[in-house]
Amino acid sequence: MHYELCNSLADSVDAELYVLAAAEDCRLLNPLSPTLANNIKKTLQNDGFKCDAGNLCWLQEKDEKHDHRLLIVGCGTEKALSPAQYTRMISMALCAVSKTAAKRVYIGLTAAAVTDKNPEWLLSQFVQKQAALYYRYQGTPRQKNKEPPQQNTFILGTAQAADLHKTLMQAQALAAGMNYTRDLANLPPNICNPTYLAKEAQALAKTSPHIKTTILDESDMEKLKMGSLLAVSAGSKEPAKLIIMEYRNGAKTEKPVVLVGKGITFDTGGLSLKAPGAMISMKYDMAGGAAVFGAIKAASQLQLPINLVGIIAAVENMPSGEATRPEDVVTSLSGQTIEILNTDAEGRLVLCDAITYAKRFEPDVVIDIATLTGAIITALGHEASGLMSNDQTLANELLAAGDAAYDRAWQLPIWEEYQPMLDTPFADMKNINESIAAKSIFAGCFLARFADGLRWAHLDVAGTAIPPKREDGATGRPVPLLLQYLIDRVKQKG
Repeated sequence: MHYELCNSLADSVDAELYVLAAAEDCRLLNPLSPTLANNIKKTLQNDGFKCDAGNLCWLQEKDEKHDHRLLIVGCGTEKALSPAQYTRMISMALCAVSKTAAKRVYIGLTAAAVTDKNPEWLLSQFVQKQAALYYRYQGTPRQKNKEPPQQNTFILGTAQAADLHKTLMQAQALAAGMNYTRDLANLPPNICNPTYLAKEAQALAKTSPHIKTTILDESDMEKLKMGSLLAVSAGSKEPAKLIIMEYRNGAKTEKPVVLVGKGITFDTGGLSLKAPGAMISMKYDMAGGAAVFGAIKAASQLQLPINLVGIIAAVENMPSGEATRPEDVVTSLSGQTIEILNTDAEGRLVLCDAITYAKRFEPDVVIDIATLTGAIITALGHEASGLMSNDQTLANELLAAGDAAYDRAWQLPIWEEYQPMLDTPFADMKNINESIAAKSIFAGCFLARFADGLRWAHLDVAGTAIPPKREDGATGRPVPLLLQYLIDRVKQKG
């Protein structure tokens, strides 16, 4: 897609279709020549058009020079839209536009007023929604592949065109990172295995002089005594990989942000085998790792002056005669022992060793991203990611980044009172809570034991990265939250 910013009269722009915003009493929010604006308003009023948020009306209006094809979008009858109303309005309008053959489209929706949101936010949300709507999975061939979307030019009307070029660049980089995340997560598990992800990380390193990739294989991890991670890969013929991507574009002395991604490329549950229906969509169990790829790609495209390390624990969880058994006890890289009561609680077993490994980079913060628990969907649905942290300042920064990017998180406690849930007489801790209580919090408390001495946060994205409907494909979240957090850090440095 190509984008242009302009602050001219909408009807002076060369476009095949004009998408204009109309508020109460059919008042147009976009700058138009007076005659055309008056004609459109009269037509809408005569037709009884209701300007409720998201209502659409197609018009063909002529003036002395042009025949304009118009899509009028209602922006509500109140003073300002809510963010949810605005994003729904964009999606509805873009869906209508996508069904036309227009290749040059003037978009006037960023003229809407949205509660507590500035023009930068409105512009970024438009680009994100457009990227999601026009995204097509092309990873595997089909006899009847969907046609790729046409390459439109969107002319974004805004009174602050000169001030929004940086925002547009950031939005385009974010869209590229989200689509990269979608591409990886949507791949079938017979293609996207740990070895594939390792090769993808090496390919990403070739796109930037600031990225260096290191791959640890199982023999390397055995030497390091990463017994928890290797316990998960024991049942699979696909060898596990620990993928380390270092993006270094900050000061040499600057401590990095480390993003740790759960990369379970397929999760059968191991010997604690999932039911057949529950196994569908388990190719998405590496969506946290895919988000790390997407965040690094976006940061690299923007050339953010920051040091960033991505660690992906890439493993396939399968049952076999060599698979880890329930009640096995393993020793993690940290030296702590874990009684594995359920082999389907494997994400925390790979993450704990990856978090311990992250300490060698002397990070400023460590953030792990994982499709960790179905219980987080029960708690928060598909709207918010679950957030847990041992550092309230870091938690507040991530919550603020999520609010700013409209990729929100909700904080859950990991108080000391929850810690006894992990106790077992046979090891330092067990990997599941056998009751139904606080399952997502249990997982956060488990990971916290390996984040001792770190400023650490955990994002449970099972409800936000994996689509509610499998056919919709991966969402690309929480790349918006992560990139906003990195951009905020750069701003804080000045």
